[in-house]
Amino acid sequence: MKKSPEKITLGLLQHPCGPDPEANFATVLTAARAAAADGAQVICTQELFRTEYFCQIENHDIFRLAEPIPGPTTEVFQALARELGVVVVASLFENRAPGLFHNTAAVIDADGTLLGTYRKMHIPDDPLYYEKFYFTPGDQGFRTWDTAFGRLGVLICWDQWFPEAARLTALAGAEVLLCPTAIGWHPSEKAAEGAAQHAAWQTIQRSHAVANGCYVAAINRVGHEVPAGGDGLEFWGQSFVAAPSGEVIAEAGNAQAETLLVEIDRAQVNEARTHWPFLRDRRIDAYDGLTERFLDA
Repeated sequence: MKKSPEKITLGLLQHPCGPDPEANFATVLTAARAAAADGAQVICTQELFRTEYFCQIENHDIFRLAEPIPGPTTEVFQALARELGVVVVASLFENRAPGLFHNTAAVIDADGTLLGTYRKMHIPDDPLYYEKFYFTPGDQGFRTWDTAFGRLGVLICWDQWFPEAARLTALAGAEVLLCPTAIGWHPSEKAAEGAAQHAAWQTIQRSHAVANGCYVAAINRVGHEVPAGGDGLEFWGQSFVAAPSGEVIAEAGNAQAETLLVEIDRAQVNEARTHWPFLRDRRIDAYDGLTERFLDA
């Protein structure tokens, strides 16, 4: 494992997205530079930051927005990481091969090295979240990387709801789970169900922090996007960081562009896992059923 400082600062880039991918990219690069100037050492984008959330519709023309990894966006981020001495986690629409596309996070070390990618494992198919039309499920498993600023793991949006995903990433050594996200309200449901939906989203991720003794950082977008007409989606922002205790130690607002700068102490990971030894006390001899779709009575 690389020797990293005990205390590191996360920079989580929350912002609205417009229809111009290059303008969105420029917004992120400006925010990343400002975050680094303010002390951020690990910078993470929200999910699919270059575009509006196009999965509200099914349109074959949208596949032209995908790009290879390595590719033009990762090359810019590699140069930025090298220049500023920061780790960058960037969420991209990956064109892996003809007809094969992924929702992918690129992980770039502080010297500009592209350490690897994480491809979203759980692909939703819900009203206005038609991701199965665009994305092939990831085939790399749950991964972590030693970086200049700690051992990091990535989960992308729908992944962040699954305890198995968080657990396997933690078992691979993750001290921080970074979760690029695009989640919001159906405006027609917000009054009746909005508070409960947001509470569930935050609660499940706080539980991952407790159960695995690690930090969890969720980076969400903001803004009301209506690419297909109708009511669209109102992204609720509120990017946050939960400590290994489950405490929310920082949270952004729900309506504006904001860079959340959060100092974390990597020593708390070892302390949490020692004092709350959930990993030690797991009954790995009794969990075979987790690989089954359903356990019949």
